[in-house]
Amino acid sequence: MGREPEAPFWAPAPDGGRVEQPVCSHLGEAVLRPVRHVGKGCEDCEAGTPRVGLLRCLTCGHVGCCDSSPGQHAHAHAEASAHPLAQSCASGARWAWCYPDGLYLVPAAPAPR
Repeated sequence: MGREPEAPFWAPAPDGGRVEQPVCSHLGEAVLRPVRHVGKGCEDCEAGTPRVGLLRCLTCGHVGCCDSSPGQHAHAHAEASAHPLAQSCASGARWAWCYPDGLYLVPAAPAPR
């Protein structure tokens, strides 16, 4: 017997302002599971460059500074690589972002057994 496909770890965050809830068409592209980032910072910024936050690509693991940082390297990586999903590296943060769909993602509820 074959293994059942694994349910996506991420799901679109509920949006109380919408009648129809958003759908992310890129959830199947998340290869990496959420883990705490232990690196020193953005892989593309020079040492000492100020940054607001870090995002980790859920396809390849590249870590870049967020859109609120001067370099916006996470966004640049998503554009250049076509890797659509990135997870916040902030301690205790449990969210990700889908660049093409412009959606916040949260951990998905476990599938019923």
